[in-house]
Amino acid sequence: MLQEKESQLRENIRLQLLVVFVGMVLMGAKFVAFFVTSSNAILTDALESIINVVAGGFSLYSLVLSSQPRDENHPYGHGKIEFIAATLEGSLILVAGGVIIFKSVYNLFSPHELHQLDLGILLIAITGLVNYVVGYITERRGQNTNSMVLVAGGKHLKTDAYSTVGILVGLILLYFTGMVWLDSVVAIIFGGIICYTGYKILRKSVAGIMDEADYELLKRIVVVLNKNRRDNWIDIHNLRVIKYGSTLHIDCHLTVPWYLNVQQAHDEVEALGTLVRSKIDPGIELFVHTDPCIEASCHICSKLECPVRQHTFKEHVEWDFEKVISDQKHSLY
Repeated sequence: MLQEKESQLRENIRLQLLVVFVGMVLMGAKFVAFFVTSSNAILTDALESIINVVAGGFSLYSLVLSSQPRDENHPYGHGKIEFIAATLEGSLILVAGGVIIFKSVYNLFSPHELHQLDLGILLIAITGLVNYVVGYITERRGQNTNSMVLVAGGKHLKTDAYSTVGILVGLILLYFTGMVWLDSVVAIIFGGIICYTGYKILRKSVAGIMDEADYELLKRIVVVLNKNRRDNWIDIHNLRVIKYGSTLHIDCHLTVPWYLNVQQAHDEVEALGTLVRSKIDPGIELFVHTDPCIEASCHICSKLECPVRQHTFKEHVEWDFEKVISDQKHSLY
């Protein structure tokens, strides 16, 4: 499992190296398109590419750092750096969107003549297509490996491609109609879209730094536990998830029959860990505290052959999400 995790990290780093290299090539192509056409809309796209390269470089650094093993000063690893990288990237996307909007508004009042739009359109179209493909691959890889850096980087590249589409629409309409103001109007619209995407990335990264609860992930875990309950798993509560980059740390309280010895209780904890890793993420780290069952649990305990049962079994109770994530045991009352 550890080797698999290390292999994923190496693949992520290689992919991010490719992203940085492609970003530099595309940035050069966009500046060539600007010098050929003198289009301020293309210039804003080229300026955004500078942000892509800077953010990509920092993301690469964060991936390398997060892959370092735990040490005395970082007992949970270095994965939190990924949230900082995503915060920077989201902030840069917001800045890029703001610059595009500002420049486009300015261009509405101060238009100027453009040149060789056909060549500029071709160059920008190619860069937009490449950006989208690389962004899609990067985002999918990030989702599959729980790497927030790759997800944020992939979204950044895709939004850059969307803004390129907006600029292309403006340039094509301008090419056929001669209405210079269309270039700026379309760029303003896509600048707003870019700002919104940057806000979402920033919001998610700050939530990770603040250890905000990931309710979607918690609900997935609760569904898995309900579908695969064992007789000795009488109750589960205080379920929490903390993210350290691509590594998930989960802790919870598992109620088991009070008469189990230490080895038997340990086996139940191991079974719980194996289940969650197989169904959710193989790299999950679990910290499970075992509680002894209480008399009130008898009514909902499905261990029918219990030798010390004090009350008859009355009803199977599905583990409720709200109770699972709180310090509250399940019961009929």
